[in-house]
Amino acid sequence: MAEVAIVYHEDFLKHVTGQGHPESPERLMAIMERLSAERLLERLVTIVPEEASSDTAALVHKPEYVRWVRDRCQQGAQCLDWGDTTVCADSYRVALLAVGAVTAAADWLMEREKRRAFCAVRPPGHHAEPDRAMGFCLFNNVAVCARYLQRKHSVERVLIVDWDVHHGNGTQTVFYGDDSVFYFSVHQYPHYPGTGKESERGVGRGEGYTMNVPLPAGSGDAEYVRAFRERLVPAAESFRPEVVLVSAGFDAHANDPLASMCVTDDGFAELSEIVRSIAEQHANGRVISVLEGGYGIAHMAASIARHLSVMMD
Repeated sequence: MAEVAIVYHEDFLKHVTGQGHPESPERLMAIMERLSAERLLERLVTIVPEEASSDTAALVHKPEYVRWVRDRCQQGAQCLDWGDTTVCADSYRVALLAVGAVTAAADWLMEREKRRAFCAVRPPGHHAEPDRAMGFCLFNNVAVCARYLQRKHSVERVLIVDWDVHHGNGTQTVFYGDDSVFYFSVHQYPHYPGTGKESERGVGRGEGYTMNVPLPAGSGDAEYVRAFRERLVPAAESFRPEVVLVSAGFDAHANDPLASMCVTDDGFAELSEIVRSIAEQHANGRVISVLEGGYGIAHMAASIARHLSVMMD
């Protein structure tokens, strides 16, 4: 049995996005309530993170951008960059706490083999680029985690699997010229943010280390599982990652209000099984999944419970 941790802090609820905003504190409340109701919390190691430093965020983001986010939040701004990235006075601190969550997960994970962690964080991260906020995201949590693993723990090869319904443009941008991080994304296309064509494969040393599998609206379990088995698994065989990270958005669910896909709880469980198998074969079982999207709150929480149940097997 693998050791599995949940990384969570109640202060994630202090990132207030306003009434009616889909990326709400209620998302995390529903997750924790569901895990408690299913008695999964008692089987998980609980890690309470601390805020990361601005220098840690700057592993991926330009220092002037990090300072700009700090200043805008302190000045009382209500949104950053694109108008969909709502913030409040506490948002900078909470975003650094999310970064602290993924680095705490990385430190715990690397202490021994067969460890996995789920970071129940907000704000999400995979749309955030080195110099701009976008799509509810301030700092790119998964990208920072990858760089942190490389810098602190000397990990040479990191696989990022992004199954959020929206393409992770920020993560792709960070690693587009990098052959030490393999970025795999399956997503609804065309859809926000408009990136993620199959022809986007990386540049220079990074050519071939980005793999996009755009799927049409209405795709469900069969299409997602096929993409994982036929595209991701062979890529992982070739790349041989030392750690697997998951941008775990659950907005491809059939009941999500912000997309038009048809993945079920069973589908997310099967995707989780494939990722777990990749990690067991190549990465000493090590997986860190980080919450991204998912806005049909009850269905998101149920899918996360299934994801964690698979990771505990």
